[in-house]
Amino acid sequence: MAEITVNPNAAVPAMEEVPGPWRDAWRAFRKNKTAVIGLSIIILFIIIALIAPLIAPFDYKEQQLMDRLKAPSSTHWFGTDDLGRDLFTRVLYGARISLWVGFFSVIGSVVAGTALGILAGYFGKWADMLISRLFDILLAFPSILLAIAIVAILGPSLQNALYSIAIVNIPTYGRLVRAKVFSLKNEEYITSAKAIGMKNMRILFSHILPNSLTPIIVQGTLGIATAIIEAAALGFLGLGAQPPEPEWGKMLSDSRQFIQKAPWTVVFPGVSIMLTVLGFNLLGDGLRDVLDPRMKN
Repeated sequence: MAEITVNPNAAVPAMEEVPGPWRDAWRAFRKNKTAVIGLSIIILFIIIALIAPLIAPFDYKEQQLMDRLKAPSSTHWFGTDDLGRDLFTRVLYGARISLWVGFFSVIGSVVAGTALGILAGYFGKWADMLISRLFDILLAFPSILLAIAIVAILGPSLQNALYSIAIVNIPTYGRLVRAKVFSLKNEEYITSAKAIGMKNMRILFSHILPNSLTPIIVQGTLGIATAIIEAAALGFLGLGAQPPEPEWGKMLSDSRQFIQKAPWTVVFPGVSIMLTVLGFNLLGDGLRDVLDPRMKN
């Protein structure tokens, strides 16, 4: 019987990396320069929001009336506002508020909209009719006007502004999920799951919801940018964050009468809003290009 010799110095073939949809998406995402730039901007503002108390040179509520409307200098990098408060400090803390409103309002909209959209799309009939009419009613109003009306009823505050933004954006996610569920519920694997006796709730959470995540992720990312703008608009109108909270929209509102005398009081909060929204828009467009099969070559 012949002996088999093994050469210990022989090269062992490297194990190939197992491909997967999310791994392929991450590879494609890294090649998308605009998406990477958007993600970098978002990460920068998230870091700023997290470490604001550590790097802020002053208390955002501290007033120095003797230093009101000071131009940018080595002491006050972004200058001061009409009450002598350090603008650099207030912009740093403003990132916390804007990102907090953006993330949590979208989470609320996504959860409520996804639940209603799945119910309407999967069960249809009267459930679809009632939920679709609810969406139509909410969409009949301009989103900012409806948000203003809700805040006017609940009372001006940052928390109520968050609630109003979440409510007005529910139909966006609800209709998106409803359309996706309509296209999924007649697929063969859903029919097979029903045939073997799988319960509706298990089908929804095991098959329908996971396969509906792609459009939700893309729209949610873009929705954060919209929520930040809406929060700034409510703050500008005095219906969002209340003094002395350093919300960017409120800072613009308080400084609009000083545009010619002290333009820096408007420039820095405005640029912060612009960069944050730009970051989420770039990231959302990149995710759409990566995750949407129709966008692939």
